[in-house]
Amino acid sequence: MKQLTGTEEVVDLSMLDELEEDVSISGMQDLYGKLLVEIGEEPDREGLLKTPLRAAKSMAFLTQGYHQSVEEILNGAIFEAEEYDDMVVVRDIEFYSLCEHHLLPFFGRCHVAYVPQGRIVGISKVARLVEMFSRRLQVQERLTHQVACALEEALRPQGVAVVAEAQHLCMMVRGVQKQNSKVVTSSVRGLFRRNSITRSEFMDLLKINGVS
Repeated sequence: MKQLTGTEEVVDLSMLDELEEDVSISGMQDLYGKLLVEIGEEPDREGLLKTPLRAAKSMAFLTQGYHQSVEEILNGAIFEAEEYDDMVVVRDIEFYSLCEHHLLPFFGRCHVAYVPQGRIVGISKVARLVEMFSRRLQVQERLTHQVACALEEALRPQGVAVVAEAQHLCMMVRGVQKQNSKVVTSSVRGLFRRNSITRSEFMDLLKINGVS
């Protein structure tokens, strides 16, 4: 388990302060207070006194991707690499998002590959792209497409492939209540779509490392 340090906590709080400049924490706080009343609770009881504020800050954090852009994420991290044209794979990128239909979380892993054509990107930026798009109200299909599209537009590579696998609480805790189901989505562009060998190589790499 990752241990948080005092420094990391300060960074998190600073980030929340910046988010509060972009979103109406007080407005959401009022709405959460009204929601508690509507479900039959008493917002003034001890255990719920700070719940509307906590919930508002939580929602601001979970949707911070609306206040980020691809340009900001990739700024200064695209490099010329004319001699490298083999596949680059960043796999097992954990993500957490909110289903736009029920506002319930879905979470899982994203696997991203591209074949460069003169330019590469810092590998941490691939994970940051996934993070940015996941921190919005989403459907998994669109999230997968947006990551692939952003890399394709930024790098103009020979091809891009993105596979996401996730569990959805809207299926687990309500509705059909199936605990072990997973949703797998993919978006393939360029060489990965045209060339079955390249596409199979990517999928085989995922299987080798234990992704079904």
